[in-house]
Amino acid sequence: MESFTPACPVETTLSLIGSKWKVLILRDLMDGKKRFGELKKSVGAVTQKVLTAQLREMERDGLLTRTVYPEVPPRVEYELTSLGLSLGPVLDALRLWGEGYKNALR
Repeated sequence: MESFTPACPVETTLSLIGSKWKVLILRDLMDGKKRFGELKKSVGAVTQKVLTAQLREMERDGLLTRTVYPEVPPRVEYELTSLGLSLGPVLDALRLWGEGYKNALR
């Protein structure tokens, strides 16, 4: 995990999950393990380079684990840690707010 965290808890959370891609990666991994290709497909228009960078940052920050299986071709799976899973209520709140916002625009 990062050695420096901001004093403000909101800023700390945003520094960990503040990118569009990280939130979508978290959303997709809440259901369980996924391979890189599955994540790329479900996340959407993210490039392979950006997805790789985001996954590495999330692994560094302790939000997910990366497991490489010694197979040919290599198989790599990503899974949320307990820390990553603890963001479930945050994602639920974002989803509910988004639904309310969309309904308010109708």
